[in-house]
Amino acid sequence: MTDRRREEQTRRFLSLAAGRLAANRWMLVAALAALAVVGIVASVPVQLAAAIAAFLIVVAAMSPRRTRRQARADRAVAADGGGLGGLSAQSLAAAVGDPLIIFDAAGTAVLVNEAARAAFGAIAPGLSLLMKFRAPEMQTAIDRVRTGAVASEVVDYAERVPIERVYKVTLTAIGRGTGLFVMVFKDQSEARRIDRMRADFIANASHELRTPLASISGFVETLRGPAKNDAAAREHFLQIMQSQTQRMARLIDDLLSLSRLEMKPYLPPGATVDVCLIVQSVIDSLSPLAAESGVVIERAFGDETVEARGDRDELFQVFENLLENACKYGQSGGRVVVSIDRTEAPEPEVAVTIRDFGPGIPQEHIPRVTERFYRVDVDTSRAQKGTGLGLSIVKHILTRHNARLSIKSTLGEGAAFTVHLPAK
Repeated sequence: MTDRRREEQTRRFLSLAAGRLAANRWMLVAALAALAVVGIVASVPVQLAAAIAAFLIVVAAMSPRRTRRQARADRAVAADGGGLGGLSAQSLAAAVGDPLIIFDAAGTAVLVNEAARAAFGAIAPGLSLLMKFRAPEMQTAIDRVRTGAVASEVVDYAERVPIERVYKVTLTAIGRGTGLFVMVFKDQSEARRIDRMRADFIANASHELRTPLASISGFVETLRGPAKNDAAAREHFLQIMQSQTQRMARLIDDLLSLSRLEMKPYLPPGATVDVCLIVQSVIDSLSPLAAESGVVIERAFGDETVEARGDRDELFQVFENLLENACKYGQSGGRVVVSIDRTEAPEPEVAVTIRDFGPGIPQEHIPRVTERFYRVDVDTSRAQKGTGLGLSIVKHILTRHNARLSIKSTLGEGAAFTVHLPAK
């Protein structure tokens, strides 16, 4: 067994040596030819020449050889420009989705990709970036990088017009001694908006929950103390506590609903729904509330089918919120009119209008009524058991449906909320 293994190892060694000799044959031939010439000219002894020749053969046999596959791979890499296919710097910059600007040691633009032009307008080669970006932090960063004070720099930069955008800007030298530098802008606007929204949301939700909790805590303390044996006071306080807990439950339900809507992608639903059927279902479900409020719901649409793309449950929630608000806050008008119209210009759409004849909404409040927890009249809203989130939920659902909400109101004459849905 040992002899067989030794024979196998010897065979492998001889095969490897033969392969290496074959791969390095031209180097070996050149070396032996040079040795022959030197031997003839300098009369080198035969024994020494033979020793040198043997040494050259051993070196050639031991030198690692390159396979044909490796050689072909090397030729392919050389042929296509190192794997980049001879792509220009302009082509490489265009492939970057973020705004990118290459500038020189003088601080002038050398190359600008399409994303940078779209974000910052026309930036022609040769334009001084210190003139284009006048924010102190940008000018300091450009100077520090182009003068070699630092190898790279990261700063925050904000554009105020036409809309506010916030970028994380990275400035870096390109290679060594090239005299060129690259500036890449990473848009942070959406992340900043979400952070602000989260902070506002937590602050508002904490405030809204604190009021009923403080009320309940105070009544519990009273019931355990001065009103401990007062049956009439106990019944009154328990009724208020129940009302406050119901308010907190409604608030939590609305918060969860709003959270679920924000987690959904903003893609228009693909199903087709009959808007008339949905609105009629909402009217039927809210008829007891309307009767309790002394409001008559008037239907101003026919029985024909009016189709639109949307999610039935979400649209039901939209119309339910709007009709419930009309019954509560337009109670003094005594009636609510619900109408459905289809228009073709400028684009086909279905318009559902819910109009009340109550006190109306002051014009300065209309742009903000869909904000979270925003109330035109805080006392009235709380008296009507509102959470301040209903219209915000409506706005989120309509955004997901690629739809919109328009509001018209005249003080003393009521308000009209119109949902504009893309027609099928």
